[in-house]
Amino acid sequence: MKIKTTSMCALTLLASSALCAPASAQVADACKAVSFSDVGWTDITTTTATTKHILEGLGYEVDVKILSVPVTFASMESDDVDIFLGNWMPAQKGAIQPYLDSGEIEVVGTNLTGTKYTLAVPAYTYEAGLKSFGDIHKFREELDAKIYGIEPGNEGNGYLVSLTTENKHDLEGFEVVESSEQGMLAMVGRAYQKEEPIVFLGWEPHPMNANYDLKYLPGGEEFFGGEGIVQTVVRKGYAEECPNMAKLLANQTFTLPMENQIMGEILDDGADPADATEAWLKANPGEWEGWLEGVTTVDGEPGLDAVKAHLGL
Repeated sequence: MKIKTTSMCALTLLASSALCAPASAQVADACKAVSFSDVGWTDITTTTATTKHILEGLGYEVDVKILSVPVTFASMESDDVDIFLGNWMPAQKGAIQPYLDSGEIEVVGTNLTGTKYTLAVPAYTYEAGLKSFGDIHKFREELDAKIYGIEPGNEGNGYLVSLTTENKHDLEGFEVVESSEQGMLAMVGRAYQKEEPIVFLGWEPHPMNANYDLKYLPGGEEFFGGEGIVQTVVRKGYAEECPNMAKLLANQTFTLPMENQIMGEILDDGADPADATEAWLKANPGEWEGWLEGVTTVDGEPGLDAVKAHLGL
């Protein structure tokens, strides 16, 4: 099934004259309040907090809900969530595809490229011989038969559980430990300090890649793929109902260095996400000014000027 994507004045989901309306048009009242899902991953917290600053500068009221990935997609289907900036592909393909097929969720763009997401090990574990999914069972005793995942309900965890129940890669009897991003990384930190073997779900962008010398394992490509992308998705009909917002989302792209920097400040330095993202916006206007091309405030005024004023630039 080919995933449909949309963009400004697109031929697919945004094929409406409203998207190309004059810049002086005011935003419809129903679009002035917008809801996002943040699934609790620091990268999505980062991009959502960054976007929230931009939208508040445009005059929008922004509500961010903390939800798991499955609940996010179900909430978008029921129109309780408008936007999700964290659709990691291909890892979330199985979770989102039914909603794409039914048209209940629509893709408005790709906001990040070059991502990684699969099982990882410290370099010292890799050098000891654990170099692929097929090697994990050889280290059963050293690993205490455990693979560390993230939050319960995450589809990545589900895939790892299926490997154990179906005995793929001889992983029958292994436990997939589900906790949270922070809980998993705490275990990684303890093991790394003692140079003990550990296998866990790793990804980039994330400061773990700077904090630890890591190796990503081949063998899970059927689910995790190779390098991936992160997509921006919206509930059915939202892009047509709220074309000013859709234009911003279609324009908006992030970078690995930007996300790694802000995530490091949040995770390593204890910075508040709102403060860290505001500081980045103030220090790097050239990175985001293009997001506001053709975008207005809710009152129909030029968006870029309003956001700069909001940020004190």
